[in-house]
Amino acid sequence: MTTDLTRADICAVAIAEAFRGDGERLCNPIGNLPLIGGRLAVASFEPHMMLTDGYYTLMDPTGPDDVPPINLPEAERLASRTVAHWNPYREMFSLLFHGRRHVMMGATQVDRFGNQNIAAIGDWNKPRRQLLGFRGAPGNTINHTTSYWVPNHSPRVFVEAVDVVCGIGYDRAVELGPVASRFHEIRRVVSNLGVFDFEATDDAGVRVMRLASVHPGVSVDEVVEATGFELVIGDDVPETRLPTPEELEIISRLDPKGFRFQEVPAS
Repeated sequence: MTTDLTRADICAVAIAEAFRGDGERLCNPIGNLPLIGGRLAVASFEPHMMLTDGYYTLMDPTGPDDVPPINLPEAERLASRTVAHWNPYREMFSLLFHGRRHVMMGATQVDRFGNQNIAAIGDWNKPRRQLLGFRGAPGNTINHTTSYWVPNHSPRVFVEAVDVVCGIGYDRAVELGPVASRFHEIRRVVSNLGVFDFEATDDAGVRVMRLASVHPGVSVDEVVEATGFELVIGDDVPETRLPTPEELEIISRLDPKGFRFQEVPAS
């Protein structure tokens, strides 16, 4: 185990904090650092959250040692699970449609209202680059809590307006009305520079992105320079909290091969 503090460890804790208070929900983070952060939350302060095994059951952790590392070989992953609930693909939708899930997705583009793009860059009729596609993002954002992880914060990602709306932001949720108001919540955006929430509003009362904290070693000016729209910034922006020694031990166990450093390098 290493106790050297890295930006990746700070990001893992910031991601874990996005799941704080979720209680009995399905924790469904996508990507290496989201998996580490989500499983860290379950292993430390959200023990009642469920984890999917990626196949057809939900795991039921009862303590830190019950939360498996990421990227286990398939045989080890299946052997390590404590099955809590049979959850074939068709059953997943009952969780999705009733708000009992918190997913953390990636974002190729995200704007000040929390609209997310992972489908294409450029004009819809003739995009410059084809990406993943919508991947369930519209349904996620309307039906349950959604957060985003951005490993490379830049004006090309944090844009004034996304080229294609995949995940629904607060401005479009307002336009859609009651169909989007039950469970719509863009909880947090975590990047390699800081943490962002939507605890501010514009002149029309629509929620917009606010700089909630900067990671240690990052200045507010750096974040502003790397963002393609005007952030809401308070008078005193705090630093993202550091991992505790216990959390560093859990992170090291969850990611013994250091996959997190592929997204946020150690130096």
